[in-house]
Amino acid sequence: MEIELLKQYVQQIYPLPVAELERFTSGWQPLTVKRKTILTAAGETERHLYFVLEGLQRAFYIGDGNKEATIVFTYPPSFSGVADSFLTQTPSLYFLETLTASRFLRISYDAVDQLAKSSPAIQQLLFKATAYALKGALQRHIELQCFTNEEKFRTLLQRSPHILNLVPHKYIASYLGMDATNFSKLLGSVKL
Repeated sequence: MEIELLKQYVQQIYPLPVAELERFTSGWQPLTVKRKTILTAAGETERHLYFVLEGLQRAFYIGDGNKEATIVFTYPPSFSGVADSFLTQTPSLYFLETLTASRFLRISYDAVDQLAKSSPAIQQLLFKATAYALKGALQRHIELQCFTNEEKFRTLLQRSPHILNLVPHKYIASYLGMDATNFSKLLGSVKL
């Protein structure tokens, strides 16, 4: 059943022929971790691509004065991992942690690399997935640079309406680039 969820998700990104879909999904292994587990630490190279089955995760950066900046949240059904570190096999600048107990399927970089080298269709799937991730990152950059706090908040709720029920508000505030006090005021003033 878990592999079927992965197959459905993959087919939404880039439909693969049945044989290629079977090849791509055959190497994924289950992983279950507790809440507040660091999957990838800053300075480590991401060795796995994850598919989220259950739970909530976040990637975050620690800046000057130990200030945390939440970069992204992942939850089912989606891929997870430190994408830039995974794709370039270079050390990560940030952390990936589970906020709740989480279940994944995961595959190693080496396995993905071999699949991509042996299959143009799988290579195209990875290209499309990377393109969508880049598109999302650029859109988020525009939001952070150009939107008011209220616009950032409303945009987040349009994109992920369930987020307020899943994620502690301090992490949402960090994701939106504001402090917890301003987020609390915003939450009280915006009609949802």
